[in-house]
Amino acid sequence: MTRISCPNDCTYLDSGSDYQQKRLGTQFMPLRRSFYQELDQLGGHKAVALFNLIEVITFGYFEGRRDGQDTEIVAALQALRRTLSPLHVPAAPMPVFAEHLKKEYEVFRKQNPDQIAESAEALEVLDRAARFVSECSENDFQSSRFLGGLIGYVKMMHPEIAAHLKKTHEPGHILLPGQSFLPPPAADVHTHGPDCKHH
Repeated sequence: MTRISCPNDCTYLDSGSDYQQKRLGTQFMPLRRSFYQELDQLGGHKAVALFNLIEVITFGYFEGRRDGQDTEIVAALQALRRTLSPLHVPAAPMPVFAEHLKKEYEVFRKQNPDQIAESAEALEVLDRAARFVSECSENDFQSSRFLGGLIGYVKMMHPEIAAHLKKTHEPGHILLPGQSFLPPPAADVHTHGPDCKHH
């Protein structure tokens, strides 16, 4: 896609994208682990949960898209930070992913107020997350190394989560570690008979 403008139905494009995502996912794994340790030292499980939420929203939004760039993630993190800041800073209209991230964050925070970092701690997590994404992309304006690494990592290490998010990613249904990413079990089918109490 960088050197040759392949059509979306190109048979080599999917296999090439999968290979690149796996390669980047392998490189991303130790960087991610180190960043999670940094966040844990900063604010414990709530700081970690906030970044995990960002990763889940990012994966759900960009998986399957080939045009995503790391600058979109950085811009969205900065926009979310501005909305959470006690200081009002006038800004241009939000890009599409930034608006999506903000909406998903607000829905999750309302449903789970005690699970993720808030106020000053959230601002610090967002600052560090923006730096982390920039470092992963090697500060290249048109890079998608962070996105490729994140998507590759989730597909390799958590294929059931990747499949669930790809199939049923709906606003307001974000899950965190420790919660089941699988749909609830189907209810037993009831057959009416002589022992049935429905008469």
